[in-house]
Amino acid sequence: MEKLKHIVLTGLLFLSYFAVCSQTISGLVLDQATNQPIESAAIYFDNTTIGTSTNDKGEFSIEYQEGITSPLVISFLGYKRMIITNYQVGKFYKVLLQEDIDALDEVVITTDDGMPKELKLQQFRQQFLGFSDNAKSCTILNEEDLILRYNKKTQTLSASSKKPILIKNEKLQYLVSFEIKDFDISYHHINIKRDRFFINSVIYTGTSFYKELEESNSKKTTKSRNKTYKGSVLHFMRALSKKQLEEEGYQIFSGGFKVNPYRYINVKQIDGSKAVGVKLLNKLSILYDNEQSAMESRVDEFIIDQYGNHSPIHQVLFGGHMGNQRIGDSLPFDFMLSE
Repeated sequence: MEKLKHIVLTGLLFLSYFAVCSQTISGLVLDQATNQPIESAAIYFDNTTIGTSTNDKGEFSIEYQEGITSPLVISFLGYKRMIITNYQVGKFYKVLLQEDIDALDEVVITTDDGMPKELKLQQFRQQFLGFSDNAKSCTILNEEDLILRYNKKTQTLSASSKKPILIKNEKLQYLVSFEIKDFDISYHHINIKRDRFFINSVIYTGTSFYKELEESNSKKTTKSRNKTYKGSVLHFMRALSKKQLEEEGYQIFSGGFKVNPYRYINVKQIDGSKAVGVKLLNKLSILYDNEQSAMESRVDEFIIDQYGNHSPIHQVLFGGHMGNQRIGDSLPFDFMLSE
């Protein structure tokens, strides 16, 4: 079993096949210092295809679909991003964005830090996009906006950007806008001359917005998305919340032996809610279609809502196949399997 390698801050949201109740959240985005409206600020539910932008008066209105638990993100270049978690439908939000002085004044240090620029980019692409066929079809459209630094003492490669990183995923037909909060690759050992890199962990966090590309509705794209979905964290969580792990093709192991999943995973309906509470009684191994993963929870209980969105996301860790899934294999929370 592979060691748990990284934490992926993703949430999971499933839109049911039946019609859901659509409502709106509206507001006004202003500069905190001048009280002037900010035009073209991005407004979106994190890791979904649901988003909009402010008009010339700083106003916005975004559709809310019942069951969404993703944070609402308000973002504009040169300002500190605002994230609203406990939003209410029908409430009007006056959002004051604060200018990000650090981002505007940051000086990029270009001195030699022990890792050539192209090698940093190569390492970033691999660990950010992934290793699958989906990942190989991805292109980062604005690599020039990346700020990559290597710390020789701690053997850590970090990445940041003043602008959202734009990823074009040809295979899954998404344009993904990813705003990096943290990105760190921690190495156990590096030998640049021999091109050998031994990684301890990869941790990245941020917010993302998905835009459908021209061929999103093609049969080829639908097939690729459905194939990506099967065996993903999103698929696993939805199956777990419905107690359908075995029906969906998952086998659970503990101590090297196949076990009844629900002797080691306690799934209980939350009173007055369609969400479930999940208690993981032990570290578990997961087998799906001959691909092995590991799962560990660092909290006594985590929640999965009616669409498969789990929280707290960063406290549920995956290793192996699921742990190696990166941005190139990611699907938006509102992804729905084609019937």
